[in-house]
Amino acid sequence: MIKSRHIEGLEAIVGKENVYSDKAHLIAYSYDATRTRYEPEAVVFPRHEEDVSAVLKYCNEHKIVITPRGAGSGFTGGALPANGGIILGLEKYMNKILEIDFENMVAVVQPGVINMDLQRAAKEVGLFYPPDPASEEYSTLGGNVSENAGGMRAAKYGITKDFVMALRAVRPNGDIIRAGKRTIKDVAGYNIAGILIASEGTLAVITEITLKLIPYPKFTKGYMGIFPSVESAMNAVFKSLASGANPVAMEFLDSLVVQALKEKLGVELPEDAGALLIGDVDGNVSQEVAFQLEILENSFRENGAVDFIVADDEKHREKLWYARRNASPSITIFGSKKLNEDISVPRSLLPKALKNIYEIGDKYGFKVPCFGHAGDGNIHVNVMVDGSNSEELVKGHDAIKEIFELVVSMGGTLSGEHGIGTSKAPFMSIAFNDEELTLFRDLKHAFDPNNILNPGKMGLPS
Repeated sequence: MIKSRHIEGLEAIVGKENVYSDKAHLIAYSYDATRTRYEPEAVVFPRHEEDVSAVLKYCNEHKIVITPRGAGSGFTGGALPANGGIILGLEKYMNKILEIDFENMVAVVQPGVINMDLQRAAKEVGLFYPPDPASEEYSTLGGNVSENAGGMRAAKYGITKDFVMALRAVRPNGDIIRAGKRTIKDVAGYNIAGILIASEGTLAVITEITLKLIPYPKFTKGYMGIFPSVESAMNAVFKSLASGANPVAMEFLDSLVVQALKEKLGVELPEDAGALLIGDVDGNVSQEVAFQLEILENSFRENGAVDFIVADDEKHREKLWYARRNASPSITIFGSKKLNEDISVPRSLLPKALKNIYEIGDKYGFKVPCFGHAGDGNIHVNVMVDGSNSEELVKGHDAIKEIFELVVSMGGTLSGEHGIGTSKAPFMSIAFNDEELTLFRDLKHAFDPNNILNPGKMGLPS
């Protein structure tokens, strides 16, 4: 339990009005999208980087555990205070877009900036920040960097790490460091920025982010491919990309999701829609967009598509995307609780991976609707269980473990975008050998020898 003298010590750093230990704040900062709850003992709001440095230095000296947090929208518990201590809330004050440099196509932001706010600010000057996690309307860029968030546009543009040029961060002992530069090329020294990306706040607290921007594309068209089966859709994914297609997004909905959309939401889809591929193409000339759509349609039809629909206008495009955006809420017809994992495999192995995943579901007696970012091999696998049945929950987690073992055996990964946090920490030994896990622990110790910063995440010691 944090002693009252430490509360007073923190108040002396950030001001009494920025330290809270009342029940309302402790509850508000005790959960994320996992709905798992861990109450902190206090919530501290730093006003600027110097506050972050002073708070970390104080906590390090007194061995007080501290967990950095943005919007708390993560799906794996990365920002949960699993070991008590202090929540360092970065969203209240450190939420400013510091600069948009049009000439060099660079943005400099604080970690509490909302993803969509940067997208909108960049668009106002004709620039584009592509990473678009589903939580873009409320997730913070600091959280996006800490989890290396993905999104629907990753098929063409990549994920958060592909746009991070430089970081400022504070080590647990209070030292302020810079990692990377705002230059296109930088090969001086270790890639510390690369180490901090996806580190889930276990190594340092990010206080400033320099991001690459690109010109905003002038034309965008939406499309939908309708397939008779999951296998035909998955074959179309890697074959169309290998044929030269470069879609912004290529999102996948399987037959179970199609069924759920029809039954729960009344979405009108053809009777022979066993799977859907939905996405966008973009470009700076209309001919480029037309060329991309032609490649996609030819490849889709060669792989069994029964129809290929191109949006007539923006309203039609939104109608096509409605099915994808409502995939997650629709599948509750199969169970009151979904064990949602975000596995990734090489794209050419998607047909085999999904076939085996469905077989694992059948083995345990669960429906496993799947959807997600097929264009980059990242699929959301949902093992649907009765949340009130403890035996089903245990069986569900056994099924998840078997799915992870399958995915890793195919050269895939436990997580394509959600991270590890607490929920996937027990499975780290499936994906990494003892030597690799030891290296992770050594790296953690080098940054944080007293293990005060977000301990217990990613399979690291509590």
